[in-house]
Formats: sequence, structure tokens, C-alpha cells
Amino acid sequence: MKKLIVMALAFSLVLGLGLIAHAEDYPSEPITYTIPFNPGGQSDLEARRQQPMLEDILGTSVIIQYKPGGGGSVGWAELTRSKPDGYTIAGINVPHIVLQPLARGNAGFETSQIKPIAFFQTTPIGLAVLKDSQFKTLDDLIQYAKANPGAVVTGGSGTWSGHHIANLQLQEKAGIETTYVPYKGAAPAVAAFLGGHVQALWGNSNDLYQHADKLRVLAFGTKEPFAPMPDVPTFESLGYNLYASIDRGAGAPPGTPDEKIKVLQDAFLKIANDPKVQEQMLRDGFVPMALDAQQAAEYIQQKVEDWKPVVEKFKK
Repeated sequence: MKKLIVMALAFSLVLGLGLIAHAEDYPSEPITYTIPFNPGGQSDLEARRQQPMLEDILGTSVIIQYKPGGGGSVGWAELTRSKPDGYTIAGINVPHIVLQPLARGNAGFETSQIKPIAFFQTTPIGLAVLKDSQFKTLDDLIQYAKANPGAVVTGGSGTWSGHHIANLQLQEKAGIETTYVPYKGAAPAVAAFLGGHVQALWGNSNDLYQHADKLRVLAFGTKEPFAPMPDVPTFESLGYNLYASIDRGAGAPPGTPDEKIKVLQDAFLKIANDPKVQEQMLRDGFVPMALDAQQAAEYIQQKVEDWKPVVEKFKK
């Protein structure tokens, strides 16, 4: 009997040491980093910036792949069905991961299924027109839209996305009707806008900043002016309580072990808190952000509570 007990204890010790060793070995395989939008958008640009630094910190290769569609829902649905072994992660953003399940009902995933790793960046959303547009101010656009319901064609990334909901909010607050065209990501939306296929663009701050010579931003959805473009008014300053931004981070499948999330979290935050990276972000028109896994989870839950009544209102 004593011999059996000793053997059992020895086995347990070996098993425990094996689990510890296994955890310490992570990551020992390539990590797939899925971007649920088309190449060239903000999620892709940040992932490409992070890729070599993640590989250096984690000591393994990071493979970026694209799964666009449904305002991000195609990629996030696949993420929630992936093996929770720490080797599959995806770019996530708020409000998209909140709006898609709330608005669609069949988005293929639930917000709570995504296990956040960290948030590292935010971009204010603005409404822009081309330099030669007849609309010199937001009021110009609104007055024209009132006189010509549906005639103003706006573009943005996805349906039930930050861009789409901002358009719906402006319509409600200004008492206008526009025609919104959803694109499969920010990059194709910007390309269509610059090509003259839509009259106005709901764009992310970095795109608007990078193309400032070709466009005019009518307003930003921020409380304070967007620092790189301080002369652009906020919607609030023009009398519209409209606030819109895209907050980006990374997430993992449900059930991914906390110790692996911690390894990934620390890697992402090391990059996010690097002064050189923050300087690059600001220069590119992004706003740095740094939330750990727990803070990110709390932030997402708060946004679920904030956006639920908004979506319910617009779905009626």
C-alpha cells in the first residue's frame, strides 16, 4: 500500500513538473495573428508594426493572416471556434465586437466569448469630404441633406460598426437622411472615397491625417480637438453630442489559459508602452492606449452596457 502511495505521489510530482515545464515553454510554436479586415487598414498597420517586436519578445514567429467580412464578425466567429492553446489570436476592436452581436443576433460569436489580451491603440472617428467638395462645413452638409433626403452618400467600414453607428447618430441628431455605403474595412472605404465614389467618409483619424492634403475633415467625434489636427471642430462644439472612436487590441479564443494570456499581454503592453512606438503612433495619427487583460475585459463590459440601448433604438 505504501509503495502504491509513493508511486502515486511520484507520478503527481512528475505530472505537475511537466505542466510547469509546458507552461514555461510557451510559446514554442508559431502564433497566428488574424486580422478580421482587409489588408491596409488600421488593424493591419498596427499588427505589422507589432509583428517583429512580438517575435523578438516571444521568441517565435508571428504569422499575420486576414479573414475580412461582416464588419469583423467573420474573423471573430472563427476565433471563438479556434483551439484555445495560445497559438491563435486576433485583432479586436471596440465598438465592433460589441455592436455585431447586439445588432445582428447571428454574428457567429458573442462578445463574452472573446478573451481579451490587451488594448493598445485608439483612433477618433471623423467625417470628411474631398477638398473640392461643395460642403465647406458640417452645417453645409446637414442643410443640403435636409433639403435632399438620401442624396448625400457616405462611406465607412462595415455595417453595425463604429462608422455605421456614427452615421446613424448624426442622422438622428441632425434630423437628416443619408445613404450609407459599407466597405469591408477602412482601406477600401478610403480608396472609394478618394476615388469619388462617395461624397463623404466616416474615417479613422490616422487615415484622415495621412490624407489631409486631399480632404477636409468637417468634425471629429471627440471631447477635445484631435491633437494632430487642432483646427478641426468636434461634433460637440458644433452642437451635436456625437462621440466616436475605434479602440484596438488583441483577443484569444474562449478557454485560453490565463498563464498564456499573461505572456501575450505582457508582450503587447511592452510594445504599447515603448516611447518610440507611442511617438510613431502619434506621428501616424493614432492615439496610444495600454490596457491589460483585466482592464480590457472591464472596458468591454462597460461598452456592452453603453451600446445596448443605442443599438436597440436604431434597430426599431
